[in-house]
Amino acid sequence: MVTELNKDSFKDAVENNEILIVDFWATWCGPCKSFAPIYEKVAQENTDIAFAKVNTEEEQELSGYFNVRSIPTLMIFREQVLLFSQPGALPESSLNEIIGKVKELDMDEVRKQIAEQDQNES
Repeated sequence: MVTELNKDSFKDAVENNEILIVDFWATWCGPCKSFAPIYEKVAQENTDIAFAKVNTEEEQELSGYFNVRSIPTLMIFREQVLLFSQPGALPESSLNEIIGKVKELDMDEVRKQIAEQDQNES
């Protein structure tokens, strides 16, 4: 199942799901319409993951916050960490491959790398 998110529900969705995949889209966007059935199919096959959509026309503040410049843009969060952000429609095989890699990640190692980057930037 794919949930519609807005600026009020977005933070809760990130905080309350181990893995959250978000599709930023718009009704007038041709590639978004082509990608939608692929996204829906992959969502049905991965019931352990939260799938959501953000309508960029209705949620311009949210799109601006994440610096969404072209659509569709796909973002993947795991344990409240943004791991993937990429514009463009993906084929089903690529989306499944990315999901597999996100599931395999050692999040303790990811957090350690983020902390090291933050220290180096200070």
